[in-house]
Amino acid sequence: MRYFVAFSYNGAAYHGWQYQPNAISVQEVLETAFSTLLNEKVSLMGAGRTDAGVHAKQMYAHFNVSVIKNVIGIIYRLNSFLPDDIAVQKIFEVEEEAHARFDAIERTYEYWITLQKNPFLTKSTHYVRKELDIIKMNDAAKLLIGYKDFECFSKSKTDVNTYMCNVRKAIWEKKEDKFVFTITADRFLRNMVRAIVGTLIDVGTGKIEVEQIHNILISKSRAMAGVSVPAKALYLTKVLYPEKIIKKKND
Repeated sequence: MRYFVAFSYNGAAYHGWQYQPNAISVQEVLETAFSTLLNEKVSLMGAGRTDAGVHAKQMYAHFNVSVIKNVIGIIYRLNSFLPDDIAVQKIFEVEEEAHARFDAIERTYEYWITLQKNPFLTKSTHYVRKELDIIKMNDAAKLLIGYKDFECFSKSKTDVNTYMCNVRKAIWEKKEDKFVFTITADRFLRNMVRAIVGTLIDVGTGKIEVEQIHNILISKSRAMAGVSVPAKALYLTKVLYPEKIIKKKND
């Protein structure tokens, strides 16, 4: 039977979501926990990849196993077995063809910035020492909506068939002691959000003008965009699926 698992993790100790031959990953730790507690080999397919150090407030994966009779009990045992930086929230049955990656219709990320040194946020935010013009940064962010080709913000030599993405939301907001950038799209390229944030910071500090975002996007050149900001302040916050993937009770 096919199930989805909803979970979250602090990515500081991991080399990203996906299994790595010579480094610890979130996928490896979760698969070990599931296989041990369900007493059968479990392989997880995640909703996407997060780079080393990136966090997920909401992530999904699918897996195939025999019937899980006590879902609540398994969740409790998993959370007791897993390290403190990974937590399982839900496990639910889905249609046999449901796919955690390909059926996702929308993903949302947040990037957290502080403008003052804060010892309590050092490991979870990016500290920017210069003043930022959030109005200009929002003007520049709005220009992302409507463009489809985001090759200029993609990691070089990445193995993808297309650089096309549909960005539906891109906004900066002041939340307590942080500037938070929220971006929603149907898909993201590797390193895309961190490169976009680095470029928007260049706008906010006056290094480049708002209108230059057009030229950067048209260029398709990674060298034209800003530097990639640190992974530690990036959070996958939401993955959206169509309701049709959930297994109907009367099936």
